[in-house]
Parts: sequence; structure tokens; C-alpha cells
Amino acid sequence: MDRKLSFGQYSIVGMMLFALFFGAGNLIFPAQLGQYAGSEVWIAIAGFLITGVGLPLLGILAIGYSKSSDLQDLSSRVHPVFGLVFTALLYLTIGPFFALPRTGAVSYEVGIAPFIGEGNMAIGLIVFSVIFFGISLWLSLNPSKMVDNIGKYLSPGILITLAALLIMSIVRPMGSPEAPQEAYASGAFLKGFTEGYNTMDALASLVFGIIVIATVRKLGVNSPKGILKATLKSGAVASALLAIVYTGIAYLGATSTNTLGLMDTGGPVLSGASAHYFGTFGASLLAVIITLACLTTAIGLTVANAEYFHKLTPKISYKTYVVIFSVFSLVVTNAGLANIITYSIPVLMFLYPLAIVLIILAFLSPLFKHDRLVYVSAITVTFFIAIIDGLKTLTSSLEVANPGWLQAIIDFYASSLPLYADGLGWLLPALIVIAITGIIARSKKSVNVRGVQSEAYNK
Repeated sequence: MDRKLSFGQYSIVGMMLFALFFGAGNLIFPAQLGQYAGSEVWIAIAGFLITGVGLPLLGILAIGYSKSSDLQDLSSRVHPVFGLVFTALLYLTIGPFFALPRTGAVSYEVGIAPFIGEGNMAIGLIVFSVIFFGISLWLSLNPSKMVDNIGKYLSPGILITLAALLIMSIVRPMGSPEAPQEAYASGAFLKGFTEGYNTMDALASLVFGIIVIATVRKLGVNSPKGILKATLKSGAVASALLAIVYTGIAYLGATSTNTLGLMDTGGPVLSGASAHYFGTFGASLLAVIITLACLTTAIGLTVANAEYFHKLTPKISYKTYVVIFSVFSLVVTNAGLANIITYSIPVLMFLYPLAIVLIILAFLSPLFKHDRLVYVSAITVTFFIAIIDGLKTLTSSLEVANPGWLQAIIDFYASSLPLYADGLGWLLPALIVIAITGIIARSKKSVNVRGVQSEAYNK
């Protein structure tokens, strides 16, 4: 018998989930979107919310709905080897390779660097990253306290400090939105849609789903239906908070251009807005927001990675993995934010389509009787398009020319696939393959059932 949870308990779990998702990137990208979208900000943020809020919620629910024990269990429906490789790569991407170091690097450059002189930047980053990942390591060694440490204390702290800045931007806007820039002028919705990838939250949702389900079980809910219902309600709390914050920050960015100018990234937009409204106190306020947001995300990612790889290799303890990932992330952080971003975006462009298609398959699976043919076909088609997108993004990031064979494939995709120029060339082929193979799978199952019934009748 499931225990009936109160609204307060759903809120605590939802706040924990919000804090796990909400990192510095979640502050920076909506601010940059707002500046570049300008007068098209509401259309652009609508697209951003689909991938930045909607997909993460679906990812959380997909784990519960599919009744999978974890991401590897779900992705192994394609093939056990794919399940292992995809899951390990996703964990490492949102963990020590990219997202974890990014939490330290972004929090330093946006929240701390403005207070440090140019000549002390390198030593400042070393000192800050040691303290930052030291705290993250300490809290990650006690994951049973995650709800108390994150849900009850850190999330409200983030929301309160953000609310002060966003309320001022509404009451006393710095200016009016200007004309949209670049791709936002002709396709604000689709540009906002792909910008939502940068949060990495859809990838993280396939990991955090297990944390939410485990927390719900500790609260006394154990039936599959009860877990799904509790996950949906908790996820709705987190999604609502994310949507409000993203929309507010995007509006702040859109109205800041007259005063601050057009910035390359969202970080200076936030620091400039804080200084505009609150002076030196505003800069300190931003430092608190960035540090809390990054720290909560770092804790969640460290715990998730350590638990997964400990399960994969039980001979290495959970605590050992926490130490390894924390130290590794500290080292990568000191390579600099620019290098982290340069190499993370191509991997993100490769993994994101695979993750989205896997989420879609998890919900549609009962319709095609969980047939592996559908999983293999859809993921294979997505893979061959996504890997080219990843390579294309890598060469662009490194500012090198594409090899002849790669350019030939890119040209073919660009002329053949709808939405390819918008980064969504994989979407229609994947949906078509799911539909065709789904019909084949259902027909095959129906023929098998009729054959068994006929054989039984003849006997």
C-alpha cells in the first residue's frame, strides 16, 4: 500500500529536482537568447522551454513509465552493448568530462572573476576550484542527505536571489526589446528550440530520474503507478520553477540591450544587470546565485556518476569514484571554460538526438509491443545523422575545413532532410522509421498470435 504524500513532500522533491537541473548554464543561455531574440523573445523562449523544460520532464517520466531500473536498462532495449556504451558516454558527458567542470568554470568566471584582478585569474581559478569541488565532494559522500541539503536549503536560496533580480527587471526594465539578431530574425522558435540543448537537462533527466524515483520510494511510494504519479507531480513543480526562471531571465536579456549592449554570452548580461540594479551588492548577489546553482548541480552529477560506475565495477567503491570524479573535474576546470565548451558542443549534438529518440520510444513502446526492431531501426537512423552533426560542429568549433567525404555527406543531408539547417534533420526520418517499423512489429505480433491460436484450435 502506497503512502499518500502531501503537497509539501511533492514540493520538496520537486525543489530537489529543480536544484539538480539548475546550473550556471541555465542562467546564461536564456539571458543570451533574450538579447539576440529581442522583440521575438516570446517566440524564441517558447521553443527553448520545449527542450529546456518539456524534454527533461519527459525524460524523468520515461524512466518511470518504462519501468526501467535505470538508463542502461532502458537503452539496452536497442542492444546490451549500445546500452552500456551510450549510458557510460552520457554519464561522462554530463559528469567529469564536460558538465561537471563547466559548473566550476562558469561559476568562477561569472560569479567570482569580476572581483579578481587580471594578473591573478589563474591562481584564483585554482583556489576557487579546490574549494568548490571540495564542498561538492563532501556533500556527495552523503547522498542520503540530498533532500535535506538541496531541497530544503539551497533551492530556496537560489530562488530568492533570482527573484530579487527578476522583479526589478519587470518593475524597472532597462529598455525595450530591439530587433532580433541572426537566426532569430527568420526562425526564432526553432532557434530557441535548439538553444535549449545547451542546458544538457534532457540528457541529465535520464540520470536524475532514478534519483527522484529512489527518493519517492523512501517516502513510502512503491507501486509502479504510484511512482509514476509522484514523479509527475514532483516533476511538474520543478518544471514550473524552471519555466518561470527561464522566461524571466530571457525577458531580462531582451530588455538589457539598450543599456548593456549586445554581449557574446549571457554571463555579462546577468552581471551587468545586477550591477545596474543593485551596484556592488548586485555583483555579490550574482556570485551567490552562480555558486549555489553550480554547486547543487555538481553534487547531483557527482552522485549520479559515482553510483553508476560503482554499480558497473563494484570492486571500486562509491566513495573512491566520488574522489576520482571530483579531482578529475577540478583539473579539467582549470583548462578553462572556452576549451570545455569547444569540445562539449559536438558531443552534445551527437548525444541529444539519440536521447530524444530514446525518450520517444520509451513512451511509444507499448504500441509496438516493445519490439527490438523498432528500437534498433530508429536509433540507427538517428545515429548516422547525429554523428555527422557532431563532426560538423567539431570542425566548425575548431575552425578547420571539413574533409571531402564529410562535406559530401553534409551536402547530401542538407539537400535531402527537412529542417537539417536548423539542426533537426534527424527528427522526421526517426519518426518515419518508428511509424513503419512499428506497423511491421504489430503485424508480426498479430500473425504470431493468430498462428498460436490456430494451432491450439487444431489440437
